[in-house]
Amino acid sequence: MLRYRLIFGALMIVVFVGLVLLDGHLDGSLHGAPGRVQGTILCVLVALLAIPAQLEMAALVGRGGAKLFVPLAVLGSILWATSGYWPQFSARPVIFGLIYLQAVAVGILALIWLWQAVRYGTDGAIANIAANYFSVVYLGLLSSFVVGIRLRWGPWALLMFIFTVKLSDTGAYFTGRWLGRHPFSPRISPKKTWEGLAGAVVAGAATGAAFAGACGIMSWTVGAGFGALFGVLGQYGDLAESMMKRDARIKDSAAYVPGFGGVLDVIDSPLATALPAWLFFYLVCG
Repeated sequence: MLRYRLIFGALMIVVFVGLVLLDGHLDGSLHGAPGRVQGTILCVLVALLAIPAQLEMAALVGRGGAKLFVPLAVLGSILWATSGYWPQFSARPVIFGLIYLQAVAVGILALIWLWQAVRYGTDGAIANIAANYFSVVYLGLLSSFVVGIRLRWGPWALLMFIFTVKLSDTGAYFTGRWLGRHPFSPRISPKKTWEGLAGAVVAGAATGAAFAGACGIMSWTVGAGFGALFGVLGQYGDLAESMMKRDARIKDSAAYVPGFGGVLDVIDSPLATALPAWLFFYLVCG
């Protein structure tokens, strides 16, 4: 397990960093000369990840007794996740963005209602509609803030956020594995310990400080604070997915990624922390 985690973790890092840097190179943001349209490759990546992620959500929801309408869930999560991308093509991006968000929010809900009515009638209506809309919000709306960080502050800010959160996860994993004695959430995830949380804070602070100092995104002291904060918040995101998996009585959301589980197991902490990260960058970087 540990060997696979290290090997596939390294491979995912190489691929993700390569795609983000290629994206920044092609649209000019990596060189300080951004073009009009930003983040195309990232949006394609997010859209592709929505497919296996929603298939995993369908399995989780199914074990809870509800039905996920996978084509609608995938469509809704892609439309919401890329909501910051499309206004770049409009002459009035702010107005376009507001209309787009409202249209997606209402339109997807209407389509979910229609699918339920045509396919299942009143059977499981509340559970099915709630599960489908939740899946779109969880994977779509939260992903839109990941895309938003890339579009507003560039590829280095995105890499700083992702690396800080994921390396704090790694710090929590190894510290908890070697030193963990005192669980802090036994009802949800008995293996998560206070010692692991401390490891997440230390790893996050070190990563945030290193990125801030190397990339000039913010001062290294603020970067350390960013890392420490998101070391804690990342564990919250992991617990949020653990609640769903515990309810479904499974350990991992899937087995696509050896050593990690499924796509949801990889993206849970960045998803849960994307909004507060966007707000942090906005307050510090403007």
